[in-house]
Amino acid sequence: MPAKTKVEAFTGFRPAALTFLRSLARNNKREWFEANRERYEAEVKRPLQLLVEEVDARLGDIAPEMVGNPKRSVFRIYRDVRFSKDKSPYKTNAAAWFYHRDAGHAVGTQAVHGGAGFYFQIAPKDCFVAGGIWMPPGAALKTLRESIAEDPEELESILRVPAFKRAFGKMSEEAVLKRPPRGFDSDHPAAALLRYKSFTVHRDLTEAQVLSPKLPDILAKQYATMLPFVRWLNRVLGLPPHRRR
Repeated sequence: MPAKTKVEAFTGFRPAALTFLRSLARNNKREWFEANRERYEAEVKRPLQLLVEEVDARLGDIAPEMVGNPKRSVFRIYRDVRFSKDKSPYKTNAAAWFYHRDAGHAVGTQAVHGGAGFYFQIAPKDCFVAGGIWMPPGAALKTLRESIAEDPEELESILRVPAFKRAFGKMSEEAVLKRPPRGFDSDHPAAALLRYKSFTVHRDLTEAQVLSPKLPDILAKQYATMLPFVRWLNRVLGLPPHRRR
């Protein structure tokens, strides 16, 4: 009989993952990274891929339309330095994105929206969980604003839910206009929401949580709490919820 294939399972990130990322921040050069690539693969990338698989299994019950793929969900370590003054070649964090399965190849692109999703990041002193849609392109942003203007109460009611507020507070204000965008009156009932250019929420994680083998359950719980927010964004953008995988 053929030997059984051993199935890998996520058992938690080791402290060595954070040690590697701290070292990378001090030695952000190609020569150093290539000399330490095996450390990256073993301590950061592979555990993150296994985490994606574990969370994807839980999303099958929580939000069947949302998926995680070990190859597509894990962000590349390489920075896009084409339009940046900082020419450091590598990111000093590792992250994954869980996306609507109908978004297809739009995920991660700027020309076409890839819908709203769930995010996870591990980095020294900067570990967090997040969700929503960050800086959507013009057409998607216009669609979201028109929906808010027509019925602001639907989104407002989601943001007011006590469990949601306890977990995430309010939407991130990293990209908010000083006044409503062109075409909307300053005294519009939803003026405050119409000023947002990005629709995301987040919650910091402790290093103890990130290094715990229970991390998949921790993430799944946070994603379940933000699910109504993510589903509202996706539904407005034409990506409906699914009942099953």
